[in-house]
Amino acid sequence: MNRLAVFDCDGTLVDSQAVICTAIELAFAGHGMAAPGRDASRSIIGLSVTQAMAVLHPEGSADEHEALGTAYKTNFAGLRRQGLADEPLYEGIYEAIEGLEARGWLLGVATGKSDRGLGHVLEKHGLHPRFVTLQTADRHPSKPHPSMLWQAMADAGAGPGTTAMIGDTSYDMEMAKAAGVAAIGVAWGYHSADLLREAGADVVATHASQLIALLEALP
Repeated sequence: MNRLAVFDCDGTLVDSQAVICTAIELAFAGHGMAAPGRDASRSIIGLSVTQAMAVLHPEGSADEHEALGTAYKTNFAGLRRQGLADEPLYEGIYEAIEGLEARGWLLGVATGKSDRGLGHVLEKHGLHPRFVTLQTADRHPSKPHPSMLWQAMADAGAGPGTTAMIGDTSYDMEMAKAAGVAAIGVAWGYHSADLLREAGADVVATHASQLIALLEALP
């Protein structure tokens, strides 16, 4: 079986918290509601948009969550058009991806972003050709459901014993455990290392430069 490393996007590959939080604030303001605090907004990064709005506005109806999600997407797209959607790569990520690829790992992404949003990030950073499987919220249930990882493994010819999920949130770790794959947390994103461990992380990296060694050490 092929070896497959699947990365989350927001908080793992790129630091997108500023534009995500701003788009959430604009969505709530557009519906005449007080916006959640930024700690709350950061905590839901990684979920699919409608599920995220349900967490941020639990007293709302399904229709309200859908409307907030639509407003979020519209505002995010508007910020991007204005050049205000800066999503920089984290330090060491590009080198980690190159190193894993050189060692024979196949690479994938599993993210709460849309196809369009993920495509924009990967093209911006010249990473699109590196990944053999791209799984987004457009075709799957929200994390932590394991659907994204099931499809990623099918695409790559990998199995649970040769696959690792790399992510910054408890949702990523829970998804990994549900799919039976290795769970590697990263401490530079939006959930704490303690929360990642509580959610099932097998190990937590503190810098992207550690990822190659951690993956190569997997049984």
